[in-house]
Amino acid sequence: MTQDPLLALTHWAETGQRGALAIVVKAYGSSPRPLGAMMAVAESGDFVGSVSGGCVESAVVQEALDTLAEGRPRLKTYGISDEWAWEAGLTCGGKIQVFILPWQPNQVWRELLSAREHKEPVVLGVGYEGRWTAEVGLFYRDGRTVGELARHALALADMLTAAFREERARSGAVLPDGRTSVLIIPFFPPQRLIIIGAVHIAIALVRFANELGYETIVIDPRPVFATSERFGHADQLLVSWPQEAIPRLHPDPGASIAVISHDDKLDIPALKLALESDVRYIGALGSRKTMARRMQLLREEGFSDDALARIHNPIGLDLGGRTPEEIALAIMAEVVATRYGREFRGKALG
Repeated sequence: MTQDPLLALTHWAETGQRGALAIVVKAYGSSPRPLGAMMAVAESGDFVGSVSGGCVESAVVQEALDTLAEGRPRLKTYGISDEWAWEAGLTCGGKIQVFILPWQPNQVWRELLSAREHKEPVVLGVGYEGRWTAEVGLFYRDGRTVGELARHALALADMLTAAFREERARSGAVLPDGRTSVLIIPFFPPQRLIIIGAVHIAIALVRFANELGYETIVIDPRPVFATSERFGHADQLLVSWPQEAIPRLHPDPGASIAVISHDDKLDIPALKLALESDVRYIGALGSRKTMARRMQLLREEGFSDDALARIHNPIGLDLGGRTPEEIALAIMAEVVATRYGREFRGKALG
């Protein structure tokens, strides 16, 4: 059985079973699940997904079953200050609002699943309070829209722009009366981590990136390093030179490049191509002396100091580790920090 709430709802509908969708539309304090977290509930009581990490799931299941029985959506608040404090309170001390609606396989949900399958960035809008309650819409980067909520695209323009830019869910009132609220949830393809060099560090780096949901691609022309035995856990293993493989991958802002072969024949071409792209993160393994020499070579290739400043070196946050696994952890920590706009100049954390 899938652990994806939307796929679960689709499966239940295909087998003749109704389902409800619960979505976190507001989160306060130290709530364990973010805006947009989803849980699907079948009329049998089965559920997939989570809205609180386990704190209030049983209460939400019952609300979902009531929603299916009545055929009307509902908005519920859970936290230590409400009537569920003892029975279903958030032990972490946070508070969430959960919108629960009867689910039907309409065009919005079908196109959302199709966009995810084809790795096309889209934003889902769900009205959860006020005049647009239970209206849904799907919004594409090129301006296409689908669903009831699509007619309010102009009113939602600022929220949609921010969601596409930041890749984060947003929630709030969108009309002057303050009584109409919408949740905006971006659905983007998985972040990609492109690793240059099938070295020992890369084995752990792929493992950590996989756990965080990144698509992992390892590039190395040396067959003795780039073996399926060592990198069977990578999404792609390309036994190829970086200058051949990287252009075929079309690196974009959803990609990060970690250059860790420690071999100029691989690293210099990879750094050139990375700098010519708009990838989010570029990191290079190597001592300061090695990188100074590489920087000079790249300057001679026409790259400015501002362009070269995009390269993170020493690669990774300074966590103090020295083993390949610890270095991989530091690299992945820096990749994630860069994704969310957190820069640690000087790298030291303490």
